[in-house]
Amino acid sequence: MSTRVYVVSHKKVNVPDLSGYQPIQVGNNPQNFDGFIRDNTNDNIANKNPNYCELSAQYWIWKNTNDDIKGLVHYRRFFEDNIIHFTKKSKLNHIVSENEINEILNENDLILPQKRNYFIESLYSHYIHSHNKEGLDVTRQVISESFPEYLESYDEVLSRKKAHMFNMIIAKKEVFDEYSGWLFDVLGKVENNIDISGWNQSESRIFGYISELLMDVWLNKHKNLKYKELPVGFIGNQHWVKKIVTFLKRKIKG
Repeated sequence: MSTRVYVVSHKKVNVPDLSGYQPIQVGNNPQNFDGFIRDNTNDNIANKNPNYCELSAQYWIWKNTNDDIKGLVHYRRFFEDNIIHFTKKSKLNHIVSENEINEILNENDLILPQKRNYFIESLYSHYIHSHNKEGLDVTRQVISESFPEYLESYDEVLSRKKAHMFNMIIAKKEVFDEYSGWLFDVLGKVENNIDISGWNQSESRIFGYISELLMDVWLNKHKNLKYKELPVGFIGNQHWVKKIVTFLKRKIKG
């Protein structure tokens, strides 16, 4: 069984040298990073990376690879074990290994991050206090018109307070490919029905933001799938004070 987890990065970084992991470069940097493959080869949407974020790598993996197990993580975010880590070295030593991935997926269909809990607000409320509301409005319209069998799931998920965030996934090939096919079908239709030409750089990442919610919409519809949640190890500083202050400002100002 072949396993390949792709570590996405837009800048040159040192990626842990682990069996089963492959760095993948996104973005328009003219320099090819050593040891990285690029998402701008073969069938790709690399030119859409400013709007799709790490999903340009997911698209490339979906279209151009045939490993039995496929995955996508980030250069600063990895799936890890349940041990509490206090140093970067400790975190790096406990990234889930290829063998551990294979063992987990012998009994499950996919691996996802532990849910993030927003406690005082729904996913819908959190999104519209953080991003342009039009993105969710158009997404719901697209699902209602083109994917009506997912509409109930969409509304249910957006009313929750927890979600699998970060666009991180490791899954059996058929699951990864089926989810990716549905995801890019939805996002493509959203893209065709929304004008973001006047949006700022941050808000222009709309499709990366929306996809974080669509994972649970898809999963909620496919209740037969078994998944295991793993902690996300953040490599580097999290700047929690800044994040909390920004969150409170958004909540107050709307």
